[in-house]
Amino acid sequence: MATEGNSLDIARLVAEHYEAVYRYGYRLSGSQTEAEDLTQQVFLIACLKGEQLRQAEAVRSWLFTILRNCFLKSRAKLVPTPVGTLEVSLENLPEPESPPPAIDPDQLQQALDRLSPQDRVILGMFYFENLSYREIAERLEIPMGTVMSRLSRAKARLRGQLFPHWGEQSLAARKTVSSPGEAIEPNLPEKKLPVPP
Repeated sequence: MATEGNSLDIARLVAEHYEAVYRYGYRLSGSQTEAEDLTQQVFLIACLKGEQLRQAEAVRSWLFTILRNCFLKSRAKLVPTPVGTLEVSLENLPEPESPPPAIDPDQLQQALDRLSPQDRVILGMFYFENLSYREIAERLEIPMGTVMSRLSRAKARLRGQLFPHWGEQSLAARKTVSSPGEAIEPNLPEKKLPVPP
């Protein structure tokens, strides 16, 4: 990845990572134009700050970090962070009677667009970058428990956007009591996000 003088081979960097950076930028922003702008910004910053890359094998992670930072900075200027809490936990949802249909990439993007930038970032780090809770905590410089709770809420919000009828079934399940004071809360298997186009 580096040439003489420890500088980055930008042409090679772009050729190898453009598609991944663009796809992640698109999932975060929901806009082709903004994803293109973010991608250009990422490679410009990489060109200017190439000396910050210490390990060539970490280049993809480094580029994704630049992308997340650019995305969050763009949102901090435009959109106030929404404040709110969920009254219902969507973590334990009932199994559907039949498996849900495959999620259309456009439907997924619309659901992601309705989430806050912070929710999109943490979901992207977990699903798109395949980072563990510990790795997310280290990169965002927050406690692992905070990562777990933020990710849990972001997943619940995304499920609520994609499968609103499951939230209604969850409420009905909570009203069914198997013994005094004990609500039935079936588990929902972990959902994997489809690979973007």
